[in-house]
Amino acid sequence: MIAAQAKLVYHLNKYYNEKCQSRKAAISKTIREVCKVVSDVLKEVEVQEPRFISSLSEMDNRFEGLEVISPTEFEVVLYLNQMGVFNFVDDGSLPGCAVLKLSDGRKRSMSLWVEFITASGYLSARKIRSRFQTLVAQAVDKCSYRDVVKMVADTSEVKLRIRDRYVVQITPAFKCTGIWPRSAAHWPLPHIPWPGPNRVAEVKAEGFNLLSKECYSLNGKQSSAESDAWVLQFAEAENRLLLGGCRKKCLSVLKTLRDRHLELPGTPLNNYHMKTLVSYECEKHPRESDWDENCLGDRLNGILLQLISCLQCRRCPHYFLPNLDLFQGKPHSALENAAKQTWRLAREILTNPKSLEKL
Repeated sequence: MIAAQAKLVYHLNKYYNEKCQSRKAAISKTIREVCKVVSDVLKEVEVQEPRFISSLSEMDNRFEGLEVISPTEFEVVLYLNQMGVFNFVDDGSLPGCAVLKLSDGRKRSMSLWVEFITASGYLSARKIRSRFQTLVAQAVDKCSYRDVVKMVADTSEVKLRIRDRYVVQITPAFKCTGIWPRSAAHWPLPHIPWPGPNRVAEVKAEGFNLLSKECYSLNGKQSSAESDAWVLQFAEAENRLLLGGCRKKCLSVLKTLRDRHLELPGTPLNNYHMKTLVSYECEKHPRESDWDENCLGDRLNGILLQLISCLQCRRCPHYFLPNLDLFQGKPHSALENAAKQTWRLAREILTNPKSLEKL
């Protein structure tokens, strides 16, 4: 048994050093190329409208606010200033979303975003995004990369297609630090010893973002209040949870397997599903020793089996907001197809670790 486990870990490490590292290097190169173009567009936006200041900056070889959705798809979060005159209202009526309402007694004119405040005092995510979309469209025509970049039509999101190869969504957002949403108040679960009080304090201090983007959990039943809502995002908090042991290595292997074998019609699976399932696996295996390098095979196997179960049940709860289903709106046939393909992959890896050389 131990020999089989060691053999799997050996082949996984080889897979990580060869396939995962080359994937990372290729994506890093793409990010540099993409960020040059996006920075240029955002500079033009800033000239037209100084309220939209580009926050895309490089720190320690990574770009703050950039998320990799797949090797050809990225999201850049553009942090806006001055949320202070608004109250954050998160009453659970809109899963995964919250609204920003003028604080009691604050005059509308006190806000930098005065023209985007609705009659009932909400700061409209949709109106801000619509204005930003207009500015980006104008900037694309003026920027020095105009020959290689164009706006993606037929969406209320701000998306750029670069060199006909990459798609970058640029999402206006507010950074919320020092508060924690009520809809995530159940976390951490009291009977689970992971991640421990110090890490919990760090994660909660990291806070969350409020993004101006389509809220798919509302499933087309949008009232005007709902389309004014902001989407909750916990990227930095989630990254902090995955520090230590072989957690990040495990996620890197999962992302590489997804890119190579689970990029399927209907896009049932993305990197974020993998990240979510690694967090759940951390709860199931709370001891640090469970994440030693020699446990990599067990953890990967556990996550793939959990993924199959989620796909078969057609439900993948968000880690911090379990009422939010990350498979919402995905075609059932795509989820079933992904379950079969994931099962084939898991069985192959488990019964013949050497197969990783070809995967």
